Amino acid sequence: MVKIHLLLKKEEIDEEKMKNHVAVVFDVLLATSTITAGLHFGAKEVIPVHQREEALTVAKGREEDSFLLVGEYKGKTIDGFHHPKPLPLKDEVRGKSIILSTTNGTVAVRKASTANQVYICSLLNGQAVGERLLEKHRDETIILICSGSDGSFCIEDFYGAGYLLDCLLKDEQQVWKMTDAAQAALLFYQANQHRSEEILQKSTVGQRILGRGLENDLSFVAQCGVLPIIPSFDGRSIQVS
Repeated sequence: MVKIHLLLKKEEIDEEKMKNHVAVVFDVLLATSTITAGLHFGAKEVIPVHQREEALTVAKGREEDSFLLVGEYKGKTIDGFHHPKPLPLKDEVRGKSIILSTTNGTVAVRKASTANQVYICSLLNGQAVGERLLEKHRDETIILICSGSDGSFCIEDFYGAGYLLDCLLKDEQQVWKMTDAAQAALLFYQANQHRSEEILQKSTVGQRILGRGLENDLSFVAQCGVLPIIPSFDGRSIQVS
């Protein structure tokens, strides 16, 4: 019986315990949604980095038109970078590397890198990631990671994890052993499965996003299962797998 764990924030990641398992990282508002959308829009790859200095180091020596610096720290756009919101990137990223720095999502991705496989998940691609887990990882322990926000629980990541779990349960032949946290996420999603945009709007981070006039971006990332993209992290960059 395959076990599914759920971590409620990135600070709960134990890098040693990630080994030999499959990790799925959520930062619905907005990092993992932006990563998924950016790859869907044609980006070559997404390189997750820690803050501005590492981003500039990674960019050094690259051709000017070959990459895009994207990042925020504590919700504020890093000077000289594009803000990591998905829709404005649509016409900017085709064929380019996105060098991405965020306060929570990219940190979670990097901390999860000791896992055998690291997938990037959002509401946009939850169904596709679920299908991949059923296809390739039926016999492995799966750890769902909610990035959270500055050490705090985020309801939108919890909802996203519940959505993925609901997708997994569509295969009635597979038996999963879920921790209580995973069960709670599943039940929460199932009780609110037609309220994704409302859940995101009412979340703490969602309120901040709406306060910045990003209603269209929030509505976009609230869509469930609309993108077939399955991003995975190889320890250096995130690419479609």
